[in-house]
Amino acid sequence: MKRIANIGSLLKKIYRVYSIELIKELQGIGFNDLRASFLEILMYLSENDAPSIKMIGKACGLKKQTMTSHLNELEKRGYIKRTLSEHDKREQLVTLTDYGEKFKLSLLQVTNDLEKQYINNLGEVELDRVELMLDNLYREILENQRKGSLI
Repeated sequence: MKRIANIGSLLKKIYRVYSIELIKELQGIGFNDLRASFLEILMYLSENDAPSIKMIGKACGLKKQTMTSHLNELEKRGYIKRTLSEHDKREQLVTLTDYGEKFKLSLLQVTNDLEKQYINNLGEVELDRVELMLDNLYREILENQRKGSLI
């Protein structure tokens, strides 16, 4: 149990350091109204074209109430807009605004720069290995949850 708790703690610390660095860099180029809790949503929107609120929530692991709050804030700040789906009028789709698209370009640049720093510190092969191991662990956990069993 100690090993799993330690892995979880390390992942949380790594994510926190990464988020802080990412926000600091984005603030340095003018995006001063971001919070760490918005980053995952904005990253998902930068990689996916007009997803539904439900899709974003599932991908980011956020509850409906949290999603609504974050999306309201991001819309108020000009990053996103919501529109009704043409196929299902009960479903809202989320897209980046022009300002959000500008943010997306900056986000891609900053994440590329940070990745280069991580590669310089750790090495590309080692970083690939860490990513593959974590991806395998995550997939295994999800599969076991789907089957209704513990890890």
